[in-house]
Amino acid sequence: MTAFQRLTRLFLDHDAANVVYGELTVKSSRASSALKQTSELTDSFHTSNDPRSRLIERVVSSSHFRGSLRLREFLLYIAECALKETPEAATEQQIGVHVFHRPPGYNSSEDSIVRTHARLLRQKLAEFFATEGAAEPTIIEVPKGHYLPTFRLRQSEPPPAPFPLPSETPSLPAGEVASAPRASSWSYWKSTPLGIALGVLLVLMLAGSLLLIARARSKAAAEKSAIEVFWAPFLSGDPPEVIYSNARFVGDSKTGLRYAPAVGAANSEPVVDHYTGIGELASVYELTKLFDAHRAAFVLKRSLLVTWDEAKQRNLIFIGSPAENPSLNAVPSPANFTMVANSAYAGFVNNHPRPGEPALYSRPEHPLTMDYAVLALMPGVQSGKRTLMFSGLTTLGTQAAVEFAARKESLAELLKMVLSPTGEIRPFEALLAVTLEGGVPLQSKLVSIRVY
Repeated sequence: MTAFQRLTRLFLDHDAANVVYGELTVKSSRASSALKQTSELTDSFHTSNDPRSRLIERVVSSSHFRGSLRLREFLLYIAECALKETPEAATEQQIGVHVFHRPPGYNSSEDSIVRTHARLLRQKLAEFFATEGAAEPTIIEVPKGHYLPTFRLRQSEPPPAPFPLPSETPSLPAGEVASAPRASSWSYWKSTPLGIALGVLLVLMLAGSLLLIARARSKAAAEKSAIEVFWAPFLSGDPPEVIYSNARFVGDSKTGLRYAPAVGAANSEPVVDHYTGIGELASVYELTKLFDAHRAAFVLKRSLLVTWDEAKQRNLIFIGSPAENPSLNAVPSPANFTMVANSAYAGFVNNHPRPGEPALYSRPEHPLTMDYAVLALMPGVQSGKRTLMFSGLTTLGTQAAVEFAARKESLAELLKMVLSPTGEIRPFEALLAVTLEGGVPLQSKLVSIRVY
């Protein structure tokens, strides 16, 4: 939907009061409906005897929220969901419909109004409880990745231990003499064999404790399934962004589709940019099943629609080769296995072959019975974020790489090579050989790996 269409819908929607698209805020003079809804929600909290309701009422009446009708309505709605214990009503889709007047079933992946306001709401709540609400014994928070608010008791600091002022130094009873601190006692003990032995024992105990902690972490990782360990950074926190191949073509169904010339090159034919591969489609289906099984979500974008101001703040998952997924060119790429394709062959160049490894992994052209794919985990665009890449020489190789990472048996094999002693997954590049039959990937085998 274009910006003009959104603005048109805004002026036609009599219920819209304050709609935000990215950084653009448009205010309608017809705010009576939203004001009425907010007033009704506030009244329902005012008549409740629940202390949490009273707290919500004080928050929305504060100076931090007085000038933002939408944020007040947002907070009142999700707070009501929390108090009524109806978390199913506090999803992004439901909030978009009931608070921001989006039509049921709207595409929340492309319309980020709920996520944008959620960030603002978290900031406003933090500011309120740090200033105007600093005396409140209970704090309201909206955890990242969720919209249902939580209520927790403020961690009060323990009062300082009492101590006498210099002028109030207590006097000793008659007949008692204050003894000076024995400053030389430790100096004596640490120079004796017994003191040295105790010091060595203390160091050994500390080293043993650290070893036990490392083993406990490794054991905890082993007790989790391979899928939970590998996908943990992407299944928690803010939903990751899944970016699938979206190559540019020229031609049509009659003349056949061909790759379009590079951007800026001479071209007289219209460019078609809304196709993707069958393997990418199957890959998104695999990821959907995996994320649904762990009650997690992701944002789906085709490559040519990626906006980096938002994508850089998320963990990223790329599906497809750099040739058909141009967004891959903007992130750090694998350094050891480089994809090459020309009229003679297509394959992965092994830039630093180990003994016994070929310098090029190429597939046969006809018949297509084998493919290669790279599965790589690299640092994200921003510090603390991660980027996962699935790139096949063909769309079928890409599909095979995603299926490899969605199976606990194959992931268990991979984790043995990439897990650190503390249970962390190190960045890596893994090369897979894929057996094809009838246009379907049948088996994937890990043939080479580089761990960083």
